[in-house]
Amino acid sequence: MRFGYKYKLKPSRPQLDKFCKWLDMLRANYNYNLADREATYRTRFAMGDYCDLRTKSPACPLTCPVSPNSATSDTGEVYKTTKKGKISRRNACEIQQANLPVLKKVRPWYKGIDSTVLQYNVERLDGAYRSFFEGLGGYPKRKNRSTFKSLTFKTGVRIKGNSIYLPKLGWMGFHNSQSIPDGFKIKSATVRLKADGLYVSLKIKGEDIPGFRVMSENEVKTVVGLDMGITKLVHCSDGSQFNNPKHSTNKRTRKLLKVRQRRLGRKKKGSKNRKKAAKLIGRLHQKITNKREAFQWQLGNKLTRKADAVVVEDLNISGMKKRCKPKEDVSNKGRFLTNGQSRKKGLNRSISDASWYSLTQKIEYLAAKQGKVFKRVNPRHTSQTCPKCGYVNKANRNKEKFLCSSCGYLAHADLNAARNIKQRGIEEYCFPVACEVKIKMVPEDFREPKQLKLFEMPIPETTGVRRRAARL
Repeated sequence: MRFGYKYKLKPSRPQLDKFCKWLDMLRANYNYNLADREATYRTRFAMGDYCDLRTKSPACPLTCPVSPNSATSDTGEVYKTTKKGKISRRNACEIQQANLPVLKKVRPWYKGIDSTVLQYNVERLDGAYRSFFEGLGGYPKRKNRSTFKSLTFKTGVRIKGNSIYLPKLGWMGFHNSQSIPDGFKIKSATVRLKADGLYVSLKIKGEDIPGFRVMSENEVKTVVGLDMGITKLVHCSDGSQFNNPKHSTNKRTRKLLKVRQRRLGRKKKGSKNRKKAAKLIGRLHQKITNKREAFQWQLGNKLTRKADAVVVEDLNISGMKKRCKPKEDVSNKGRFLTNGQSRKKGLNRSISDASWYSLTQKIEYLAAKQGKVFKRVNPRHTSQTCPKCGYVNKANRNKEKFLCSSCGYLAHADLNAARNIKQRGIEEYCFPVACEVKIKMVPEDFREPKQLKLFEMPIPETTGVRRRAARL
């Protein structure tokens, strides 16, 4: 079983300066390896017998910028001998890792960095290429100081009390907020530089400890469906709703962020005052992130305790945040009409602040930890489908009200969507039909109105009594 624990470090000033120097050197090595792979590809595959398209000079050791130990070279450390005595060809990652001793000879200052950190730096680039070829990410880009702020130790990390040992950085204190359980060993440690200091993320593994038992789908007795929103963050199929705190889009935070960004813009570029102003903005963003993370963990615990199975929508959030398509003016060529992008900008900001995918990830983790079932369903037409007659129409929903144009069913639109999500999860994953969650009454404004008989008038005395009872 594997776990991840995160702590805040308390380094000394020399240790912090040393860590920042390591980041600069590792970033330079990352960019060099990326350029080496690109130049090798252009030389060996895309450019044929030429080394440079502009000069069209032939590829030879004197004119080719690629080293003989590059990713596709035919000499050097390209081949390796396995334990069985067979000779196999190394991949690009293994070749660049084998070239690290040469790097330390040419640039002796790299000897101060732990060897496992340098090896993982090459694996990091290789992982970016794998994600690109598998369609999980974009093409790897060059790193700058704002996008390269972490390094990973593979071995040699030890913990003793409230101190942690990092190879070639030494012992440093940390905030021991949660102790590591017995039977677990540290497999790796990732140190990350943030606006408010250094943090370490420990990956621990217990080989003799069994994992959490997740109940089978036939054992599920209760199911809850969750619909994500902006006005209310989560709508549950049992009728409960959870408010959206709007950590970064509330009035006070937006005003404070605007003031600090204005102060940053007025500072001279390259000055120390500008760096101080940038740190204040970074700390504010870090504070917002910490609040959001804490709130999502608390909310995730409440949601997973509601039922044996949790069903959420599989939302395409990146698609929801895409720019509106331009509308060309037919009467006046070269001109464009308003397409609502200025209004959608505020919606995109609210979607990013709600952080739905991060919340569903935490719910999935907590459900697995508690031995419960977590499923995702297709969100198509969940807010436009009538749960009674099954009629689907875009006109059924009017903002927060749902009124079926076929059977006249009236309900809260988001609560109705949550119930449809629950029902779709039961049908798609074959949960027992008997599993039901008690549905609370919808708010007073959305209850079905009483059908008056002929010549019947509402009695004001009874309505007044009901109002007084509701106030109590």
